[in-house]
Amino acid sequence: MIGLALRNIVRKKTHTAMTLAAVVFGVMALVLAGGWVNDIFVQLGEVLIHSQTGHLQVYKKGFYAAGSRAPEKYVILNPDEVKKSITSSTSVSDVMARLNFGALLNNGRSDVPIIGEGVEPGKEAELGSFVQMVKGRRLADKDKYGIEVGQGVAKSLKLSPGDSVTILANALEGALNSLEFEVVGVFQSFSNEYDARAVKIPLAAAQELLGTKGVNALVVSLKKTSDTDSVSALFKTQLAASDLEVKTWVELNDFYEKTVDLYRRQFGVMQFIILFMVLLGVANSVNMSVFERVGEFGTMMSLGSRSSQVTRLILTESVLLGLIGSTIGVAVGIGLGLAISSVGIPMPPPPNANIGYTARIQLIPTAILVSFVIGLSATVLAAILPAKRVARMPIVDALRQNI
Repeated sequence: MIGLALRNIVRKKTHTAMTLAAVVFGVMALVLAGGWVNDIFVQLGEVLIHSQTGHLQVYKKGFYAAGSRAPEKYVILNPDEVKKSITSSTSVSDVMARLNFGALLNNGRSDVPIIGEGVEPGKEAELGSFVQMVKGRRLADKDKYGIEVGQGVAKSLKLSPGDSVTILANALEGALNSLEFEVVGVFQSFSNEYDARAVKIPLAAAQELLGTKGVNALVVSLKKTSDTDSVSALFKTQLAASDLEVKTWVELNDFYEKTVDLYRRQFGVMQFIILFMVLLGVANSVNMSVFERVGEFGTMMSLGSRSSQVTRLILTESVLLGLIGSTIGVAVGIGLGLAISSVGIPMPPPPNANIGYTARIQLIPTAILVSFVIGLSATVLAAILPAKRVARMPIVDALRQNI
């Protein structure tokens, strides 16, 4: 049956070419579209990790829910001990401390409310590889009273590197405190909203400003993003008795899950549309091929072949066409994906973002397998109805097609 089906495929060159073209185009489109969507997921995740959140963050219990309103109530007083416990994991690349506070930033003429972060400058520079400096330079360990301001903050107060500013904040005991800083740089991160209110100062200066030796968060950077869930589960078990909670970068960026869900639904619709297009293209080609060969099938049945054998022959031809077309489509899709990725596609900034990115094609094995299965399934489904119709046709009516 397979040998006969192969001979029929080779014999009907025009119809075979039409069918293969439809399958190859559909599978190739699915491989490229799936790779592009997966690239969005990967790049968006890496931008969020390497601009703000890190892979994991460790807080005192309750900080994530209510800490923005009262950070002084959720201070980790023994950060060095917790750091030591975290860095014992071989999956951890680095751990850095942050102290969050709300304050007013004044340039001598006006002031704006800001969200401040006391950070370890050297470690933050390594983590924040996706943060761009619009003016000046990154905050360094030597900058005792240096400050990085977000692009929106700099625009509101008309700040440039070298300017002096004053931060007025409530110390943890309730008293007002102020410190003067020198602007060393203006940064641009992924988020417009973050840049409109955020400033970064050295951790020691933030602790002096707030009158504490503690920190609000420990930001964990991992060697591989794929280890996030397993390492998070490990730390949750280790730190459960310490009144600490662990949040992953996905939990800290709830819009990421919403974005992924939206794109997956859109890609699901795209898969259905491509499946339908391939189905129509293949059905048209198979119908033409089958009904041009009705006389041939009538001769087969008159010589003793059963209608079920005719059906199997048509379906076998379709399976072979589907396998060949899907294999070629996957190969072409992978080749184009690699070529496109080597060049990249410049993309504009996503909604509520500052920075554009270069899109590539992420060749994920599961997406490639799904594309292959869709191409094969569409080819076989398109042949079922014509095969049944020919098999039910009376032999006399089928033989008349030879006249």
